[in-house]
Amino acid sequence: MVNRACSMENMVIDMPINPSFWRNKNVFVTGHTGFKGSWLCLWLHELGSRVTGFSLEPPTQPSLYEIARIGELVHSVPGDVRDLAALKKALFEAKPDIVIHMAAQPLVRDSYRNPVDTYTVNVLGTVHLFEAVRQAMEEGIGIKAVVNVTTDKCYENKEWLWAYREIDAMGGYDPYSSSKGCSELVTLAYRSSFFHPERYEKHGVAVASARAGNVIGGGDWASDRLIPDCIHCLLKGEAVPVRRPNAIRPWQHVLEPLSGYLILAEKLVLQGAQFAQSWNFGPYDDDAKPVEWVVRELCEKWGRNASYRIEPADTLHEAHYLKLDCSKARLWLGWRPTWRLTEAIDKIVEWARAYESGQEMRTLCFKQINEYLKGEIQP
Repeated sequence: MVNRACSMENMVIDMPINPSFWRNKNVFVTGHTGFKGSWLCLWLHELGSRVTGFSLEPPTQPSLYEIARIGELVHSVPGDVRDLAALKKALFEAKPDIVIHMAAQPLVRDSYRNPVDTYTVNVLGTVHLFEAVRQAMEEGIGIKAVVNVTTDKCYENKEWLWAYREIDAMGGYDPYSSSKGCSELVTLAYRSSFFHPERYEKHGVAVASARAGNVIGGGDWASDRLIPDCIHCLLKGEAVPVRRPNAIRPWQHVLEPLSGYLILAEKLVLQGAQFAQSWNFGPYDDDAKPVEWVVRELCEKWGRNASYRIEPADTLHEAHYLKLDCSKARLWLGWRPTWRLTEAIDKIVEWARAYESGQEMRTLCFKQINEYLKGEIQP
């Protein structure tokens, strides 16, 4: 496919999220009960959107979805993306302007334990989402934009020192990474076959995929994930176990890629075919830090004599080095990170301390969203 964005004459310098665009938009979000989905629902509510969520029950206990009482803010439809009929029914009834697909089995280590579930959710679930959108289009439901959220791990990781670009090959050593590479290929196939940018005037649906780095933030309770494991230990006053201290990841606060998804979705609605591509959303290069650096920084900011210990790694394969090239999003979407990694860790500590003291967490989440929106773009 021709990279149509390359033909753009005027590159964007900065494009903040436009509240007037999102006000009263119908947005359909799959996986809205998860960590990222919950933050997205809060943000969309703050922007004045009407949100329909389609998801299983919250994947963790506790969960941000329940702590922030997000079910009071959105129309929530219980369902599994592996059930095409249920997904189609919910999508048709919602009549969305914008679809953001976030439902997934999101954990590398869990994919080793449950590879079949990982592939059926992440691959077949994506097929079902696009099939429901295709049928909705044929029925005249005016969906304008679809964003499929995947991961930086969709790339064939060669452990090289330079960053991966959107044109690099899909791959994946473990079932999770492989399934997300497959999800990207499904997206490309449906875009090419049914929502081709060159036929946009006929079908009117702009399809894009979004690949984010390692997302961190308050309210993540998933097991076998670095920040939740740290917070769990810190709240109990225990030393944090560190399994792979030298592994380097592109860490970023959860609001960073979510802002990218929102900007991308707006561009898809307003300019359609030009932005119907894949997009990377990751931190600045110097915020790709080793695991031990992140844990040490978190312990220092937490105080209370917080500590960590290095433990032997198990035999499960995990990538050592991974970095994204986000220059396309910065040049053509005007997106770029706002909070550096140290600020992201500050926000995590603030969130966890507020939770520990029994504060009203929905209010705290809205406070952090508004602080992010008011923040200056970092140099």
